[in-house]
Amino acid sequence: MKKSMFILLAVFATCVGVYARGSQQSSGQDAGQTVVKIGLMGEELKPVWNEAGRLLEKDNIKIELVTFSDYAVPNRALADGDIDLNSFQHDAFLQNEIKNQKYEITAIGNTVIFFLGVYSNKIESLDELKDSDTVVIMNDATNGGRALKVLEAAGVFTLDPSKGNTPTPQDIVSNPKNIKIVEVDASQTWRTLDDPVVAAAVVNSNFVVDGGGVPAQDAIFIKPIDQVSDKPYINIVAARIKDKDNPVYQKVVAAFQTPEVARVITDEAPLKGTALPAW
Repeated sequence: MKKSMFILLAVFATCVGVYARGSQQSSGQDAGQTVVKIGLMGEELKPVWNEAGRLLEKDNIKIELVTFSDYAVPNRALADGDIDLNSFQHDAFLQNEIKNQKYEITAIGNTVIFFLGVYSNKIESLDELKDSDTVVIMNDATNGGRALKVLEAAGVFTLDPSKGNTPTPQDIVSNPKNIKIVEVDASQTWRTLDDPVVAAAVVNSNFVVDGGGVPAQDAIFIKPIDQVSDKPYINIVAARIKDKDNPVYQKVVAAFQTPEVARVITDEAPLKGTALPAW
């Protein structure tokens, strides 16, 4: 009986040891290496984050990129602890998410600022828009608001200036061609270009890239970046508030904000001609 009990205890101890080792690996530690999961939207930021990851190797930090296809998911995944950081949104979008979803997350560093373009399969210039034509924009407040400001910059219509960075179609105060604005999920904007009733669409560049397009070549209009008025649209790295001073995450941000990564942003596809370093 004592011998049987000893065997059972030995087996139990072995199982506990295996579980403990498994838990240690799943927490992101493996032979002294720290794994940091970073949430992205689409594929366009992968090359720059891969370059940052190469620079982090000397610190035994490995980044693992997790790709999402729905703008509503990366912040929820971050807040829930499914990922450690995310890098997909500008500050205006983050602030709106915090306001509406009460997420306890915050920006810990700037990354890039994207040009926002207008695309069409039917016209080559926004000057070709006809009376009552339909233009598609994103249906979330911050991206949709920025899209409207891009169309205003192109001379399509005029917005109420008191609405700041988040105007809505109801804030159009002068619309000489009676352009109809249709709002859809951001991930669907690129696909609407094949709709026979859609004259043009404002599309986030990640969805252009995912759809096989090249923003710098395919856009019929891209608003030039103004470092002052476009400041709310600078993309950021976000973390949970409790982790904002985490030294590992600070090293991740520092690795991104380097000349090596800046070169990838400005000189290599898919970001060349679509984004600028913004730190």
